[in-house]
Amino acid sequence: MNDHASARQVLARELKRLRLRTGLSGRELGRRASISQSKVSRIEAGTALPTVPEVEKWGRVLDVPAETVRWLAIITGNAHLEAHSWSAVLQDGKHLQHEIGGWEAAAAVVRTYQPSVVPGLLQIADYARRVFSLFSPPYDEAALAAAVAGRLERQVALYESGRKFEFLITEAALRWRPGPPNVLVAQLDRIRSISTLDNIGIGLIPLDCEAVATYSHGFVIYEGGQESVATVEMIHGPLTVDSEVQVEMYRHRWSLLGEMALRGDEARSLLDDLIGRVRRHAALDGDGAT
Repeated sequence: MNDHASARQVLARELKRLRLRTGLSGRELGRRASISQSKVSRIEAGTALPTVPEVEKWGRVLDVPAETVRWLAIITGNAHLEAHSWSAVLQDGKHLQHEIGGWEAAAAVVRTYQPSVVPGLLQIADYARRVFSLFSPPYDEAALAAAVAGRLERQVALYESGRKFEFLITEAALRWRPGPPNVLVAQLDRIRSISTLDNIGIGLIPLDCEAVATYSHGFVIYEGGQESVATVEMIHGPLTVDSEVQVEMYRHRWSLLGEMALRGDEARSLLDDLIGRVRRHAALDGDGAT
């Protein structure tokens, strides 16, 4: 065993090893243990953490000795307590865009709330590149290019009529500017254009509305057929929430935030106002924005 392996990595490897030893497929294991096939795959990949009861069911289905099940339960507890850092997540790949794209592809509806930055699915290339360039740990040039390309590739799904995407974005996020004014103008114009698609719902939360909920942190809810998952990008690393009770908490917060949002023509009017403001300020500063 690698002494530097995290509890999450040890657990993922061991659970997969035990399943492969029996020859049972991930689908069949999930059926017998009442765990969705997608979650079985994510557990074995180390991108999702099982609960202790799920690990115990996993062990019983595979007829694992009781002593081994107890050991797995201890590792599971440790994995839930350890920090899951960005450096650990990215050590085997240049970015997470393909993994995120997999969640999006499996979901019937994707709901994204962002209080601080334009959501990735709506970002233009220049905006995305500037956002990725601010990440810590930093991307090298090759990884930066791959991350931007992966993000743009994910956006193809926005134009698939059978897919549903909903966004809640604060005015503060719309005003945040990672580059010159012309980049922000192009970004806001992109959101305005996307808002006209039938399968896209965009709600903008103005700064002067009466609050019914705190902004907190951004999150994404993937509403799937077999299960729903919420993801959060924390400063220390990513967090995946797949407990139905906890996902419901994110749904509730989404509903409250949605009560504060402008939609349709009102949202587009706010975007027009912001675009005009950016252009006026750029003109005053001598930094033109077309």
